[in-house]
Amino acid sequence: MFLTRSFSVLGLLLLTLASPALAAEEAKADADGPVSYYRDIRPVFQARCFGCHQPAKPQGSLDMTNFTGLLEGGDSGDPVVVASEPDEGTLMEMIIPEDGTAEMPKDGKPLTSGQIALIRRWIEEGAKNDTPESDKAIYDADNPPKYQAQPVLTSLDFSPDGKLLAVSGYHEVLLHEIAADGSTKLVARLVGLAERIESAMFSPDGKRLAVTGGSPGRMGEVQIWDVESRELIRSISVTYDTVYGASWSPDGKIVAFGCGDKTLRAIDVETGDQVFYQQTHDDWVLDSVFSVKGTHLVSVSRDRTMKLNEVATQRFVDNVTSITPGALKGGLYAVDRHPMKDELLIGGADGTPKIYKMFRTQARQIGDDFNLIRKFPAMPGRAFSVQFSRDGKYVVAGSSKDGQGSVWVYKVDDGKVQAKLSDIKGGIFSAAFSPDGKMVASGGFAGQVYLHDAMTGKLLSKFAPAPIQKSDKVAAAAAGDES
Repeated sequence: MFLTRSFSVLGLLLLTLASPALAAEEAKADADGPVSYYRDIRPVFQARCFGCHQPAKPQGSLDMTNFTGLLEGGDSGDPVVVASEPDEGTLMEMIIPEDGTAEMPKDGKPLTSGQIALIRRWIEEGAKNDTPESDKAIYDADNPPKYQAQPVLTSLDFSPDGKLLAVSGYHEVLLHEIAADGSTKLVARLVGLAERIESAMFSPDGKRLAVTGGSPGRMGEVQIWDVESRELIRSISVTYDTVYGASWSPDGKIVAFGCGDKTLRAIDVETGDQVFYQQTHDDWVLDSVFSVKGTHLVSVSRDRTMKLNEVATQRFVDNVTSITPGALKGGLYAVDRHPMKDELLIGGADGTPKIYKMFRTQARQIGDDFNLIRKFPAMPGRAFSVQFSRDGKYVVAGSSKDGQGSVWVYKVDDGKVQAKLSDIKGGIFSAAFSPDGKMVASGGFAGQVYLHDAMTGKLLSKFAPAPIQKSDKVAAAAAGDES
C-alpha cells in the first residue's frame, strides 16, 4: 500500500509498477496556485520512493513518509530538501537524469520532466506540508496501531509447519503462535504502510510472507516480509487502489495478485520486477492461484469469470467457468487449487463452492460448463473464502449473510457436508485449514479468530488477534471504579 525513498547512501528508490492512471505518473498542479505537497508531491513520492524509505524499511536511514525525516535526510547527514532552495538539498541532484538515467529511483525509470519540475517548484515555494492532520499518523514497529475495537479480519493463513497464523489487521499483519490445544500467543506485528490488508500468505517454504492491500482510492501495495527476522524485504506500489488475493508460485519465486483496475499481475520476489500482466477481466480481480507446476495462473473476478493464463507468455488461454450469461449467479471472490492436481475450488456470490478442471479437454460448446467437476451444497449468503485441506480430501468455505457467518467443511469425494462449525458470530471473510487438517481457523466482521475441530465442528477456542487499548474515557471510568 505505500512506499519510500532516500539519497547518497540512500538505497533503492522503489521500482514502480504503478498504473498510468496513478496521479504520480501525471502529477499536475494549478498553474496559478501553489503546489500542494499532499495533492501533487506526495503521490509521486508514494509511488516512486516510499517502497524503500518507510518506517519498516528506511534505506539509508531515510524515512520519506515522515515529513521531518524528509527534510533532515538520512545517513549522509545532508538535508534532502531545503525550503526555498531546491539546489541546496540532495533531492534534485538525485532525481535529475543524465544521459537518460538518474541516481534515484535506483533500477527504475527516472521521474518525468513534469514531475521533476513540479518538485522543484514546490521546494521554491517553501516546501510546505499541507497534509491533513488525519493523514499524519505514522505507524511502525515502535509505534504500532492502537485498537479500541478489533479490526475486521479479511485474511488468515497458517505457516506450512502449522506453528504460526498470519492475521490481517489495520496497517499490519499479526503473527500468532498456535499450539496443538488451540492456545495462542501474539509473537510479532508486521507494521507496514498499507492501511487495508486484503491478503497475507506464507511462501511454500514458510520463510516469507506476501501481503497485499493498499489505501482505498489512492494506491495498492505488495509487501514481502522475512518471517524469521520480521523484516520487510520489499514494498512495491501498484495501481491506484487496494490489491487482492496474493498467491505464490510453487517454487516461491513469483507472487501474483489481483487489482481493482481489472488486471492480474505478478512480480519476481527477488527483484520486484513485474513479470506478468494481463487485463482480460471486466471487473476487480479478487484472487489468484498457480497451477501445480507453476506454468499457468488462474484468476477470479467480480465479473463472474475464472480465467486461465500462461505465465511464460503472459497469454490468456481460456475461461475455465461457463461464459453463458446467468450460468454464474454473481461475482467470484476466492479460488484455491488442489494440492496435487490441477483442479480449482471457487467461492462466490451464490454461496455454492465448486470444483473445476483447470484445463479443458474438449472444444467449448455454447452453454456448456464442461470443466465443472462438483458442486457442493450451497451455504447461506456469499462464499468469501475457500480452501482445500493439504491432503485434498476436504474443503472449507466461509460465508456471510445478513451479518451472520457460516463455516462449513465438505468432503471432496462425495460432496457431503462433514461439519458445520459452531458458535460463530458475524460474517466470515476468511477460513483456513491447519497443515495437518485437524483444525480450521476462521474470522471476519466480528474481529474474532475462531479455532474449530475440522471434523466435528466443535469450537476449540477463540481469541482477539489485536491488542486493545482502552480509550481515555474508558480507562478513566475503570480507574474510578477501582478507587
